[in-house]
Amino acid sequence: MLARKQELNTQLQQLIDAFLLAVALYVAYLLRLFGTVWFHLPEFPDAFSNYQWLFIVIMPFGPILLDLQGFYQSPLNKSVWRSFVQIMRAMIGLSVIVSACVIFLRLPLLSRTVALLFIVIAAIALLLKEQIIASYVRGRVRRGEMREPVLLAGTPEDVAALERTFTGEQKTLLEVAARIDISQAPISDLVEAMHRYAVSRVIFAAGHTQMNKVEQAVGACEIEGVPAWLVADFIQTSIAKPDFDAFAGRPMLVFRSTPEVSWALMVKATIDRICAFILLLIFAIPMLLIALAIRITSPGPVIFRQKRAGRFGKPFVMLKFRSMRNDAEMRKAELEPFNQMSGPVFKVADDPRVTPVGRWLRRTSMDELPQLLNVLSGDMSLVGPRPLPIYEVERFENSAQRRRLSVKPGLTCLWQISGRNQVKDFRDWVRLDLDYIDRWSLGLDLKILVRTIPAVLSGLGAR
Repeated sequence: MLARKQELNTQLQQLIDAFLLAVALYVAYLLRLFGTVWFHLPEFPDAFSNYQWLFIVIMPFGPILLDLQGFYQSPLNKSVWRSFVQIMRAMIGLSVIVSACVIFLRLPLLSRTVALLFIVIAAIALLLKEQIIASYVRGRVRRGEMREPVLLAGTPEDVAALERTFTGEQKTLLEVAARIDISQAPISDLVEAMHRYAVSRVIFAAGHTQMNKVEQAVGACEIEGVPAWLVADFIQTSIAKPDFDAFAGRPMLVFRSTPEVSWALMVKATIDRICAFILLLIFAIPMLLIALAIRITSPGPVIFRQKRAGRFGKPFVMLKFRSMRNDAEMRKAELEPFNQMSGPVFKVADDPRVTPVGRWLRRTSMDELPQLLNVLSGDMSLVGPRPLPIYEVERFENSAQRRRLSVKPGLTCLWQISGRNQVKDFRDWVRLDLDYIDRWSLGLDLKILVRTIPAVLSGLGAR
């Protein structure tokens, strides 16, 4: 994993483990309490309040001691025995801290059985949690869902040297889509490879003699919105923000022109899925009625499926309620002269292909409801640039327009609340999307969601 992602993952694991340790303590107390009845053990009059102070010790210090033992490092390549040894060493350290509190601070710990049960229960819980997560991740990796496509660029010798330093976990989670020799190949080959493989990162491994070529390549990545990872301490950019990270044990500068990995993005992804699930439940009956109306009033499928460009241009199948006649795509060519949008996007006022039910669906934006399934699956977000068909993306006039693909597409965006089809210049549409990317925050997402409601109710710019 990347250093920053690993750091966020470690922090999340530590929070989960702190909770598991607290639960283990309470379960240990209950087992000792019920043991007086089940196994006729001696009376156990202690109140749980006598053990509550242990939460203050085990919840912060437990995860810290586990981290010091390397418990959170390379979870996919560890044996169960190694994890068990790390846990037991951490438990020994925790016991020393608890003993010190009992001896020097005179804090109560009347039952050693509770302490022993806690160690056993905590060890089992931590091992199970790690194995469940590791099994889940390995399963997703086998299905190709978590392998990150990357490009390696540089001289063949430098690229090979970098690959030799990859850890086992990096080899598992990274898929090297292509290797570009920037000393020989033109920059256009790198750009073409980014488009072909929809990579999320380009890693540069080049000596100082290739810095002029690397600077041009980083500029291409900057325009595309694809993060560039470089073993360097210079290169000036106009949009991308330089950041420091580490990869394969090497210090690197990362040039990002999109929001970086953070807790805020993880919260956004969680909110997306929770809200999508709730909204699907709320709109289940209206969606069923819409499906029936479409089925009764016009021949053809209820759901319109189309390949759209997702993050970094990766294709996904977007879902919508069908609002046009079955021959809509065949009639598109004859309507091209009436296109009211500049650039690659096709929009026609009073489109004759739209059905009567479809016109109402578009005016109320109800045709977009099936995209909640795309949000739930992770292909889309609630807020983000609207996804465009693959063929429209391929017709972008300016490569800088592809930077709108550097974030996950969404149900609503600044374009949506700015009049939608009233914005007739595609360059203005892109400008709004790039403004959203550059200013992104959870607060901005909330503002867009709130402003989307009156925009939808009023049918602002919809047709």
